[in-house]
Amino acid sequence: MLAVGGFSPLGNVLMLPLEQRFPAWDAARGPPDGIVVLGGSISPEVSAARDVVALNEAAERVTVAVELARRYPSARVVFSGGNGALVPGERTEAEAAQRLFESFGIAPARVIAEDRSRNTVENAVFSRQLAMPKAGERWLLVTSAYHMPRAVGVFRQAGFLIEPYPVDWRTRGPQDTLRLFSSASEGLARTDTAVREWVGLAVYWLTGRSSELFPGPGNGRGCDRAAEVCQPR
Repeated sequence: MLAVGGFSPLGNVLMLPLEQRFPAWDAARGPPDGIVVLGGSISPEVSAARDVVALNEAAERVTVAVELARRYPSARVVFSGGNGALVPGERTEAEAAQRLFESFGIAPARVIAEDRSRNTVENAVFSRQLAMPKAGERWLLVTSAYHMPRAVGVFRQAGFLIEPYPVDWRTRGPQDTLRLFSSASEGLARTDTAVREWVGLAVYWLTGRSSELFPGPGNGRGCDRAAEVCQPR
């Protein structure tokens, strides 16, 4: 089982449906009014201990958000990330993210730090409370492509209208369904990440925290397929 999970394409086979669920965001629709960035890309403890902003393998979540903030200077930014550790410390991702945004020239007044959330459900609920989106506003949701289906389902359930902006792809595309991993640790890590998302999708749906079992473009109640946003239930 370790060999199959580590060297076979199993991890990619499980990951691809998640990553392929939402297409890349179309900038032709015009500038957004706001950007919500989900945490999971910063290590609060390492950042505090080393006095740096320590990014992990999901760093693209925050680096792309910085790029978007600079491209759309009128858009508000909500960084949603507390401390999801089993025994959380005093430091939060949002605190470190504010420091990173400021270092790239983003005015602190533009960045709203949501530092209470410990999971995706709380990301959605607390971000909506802080952003207070108005009717007609367009908000982007920036998170890893494999995490986007679960995040979209939760945000839809919370009544927060968002447009998916997937980043941090782990696969190249369908061609990876036949690609063997060169090391067992890489394959096992990919399998672990994918299984966690599939289990999360099922649990969130069964407990009423997500709008659908496998959220996708325009498959929620009151959805606009072209815009990939949904009206609150």
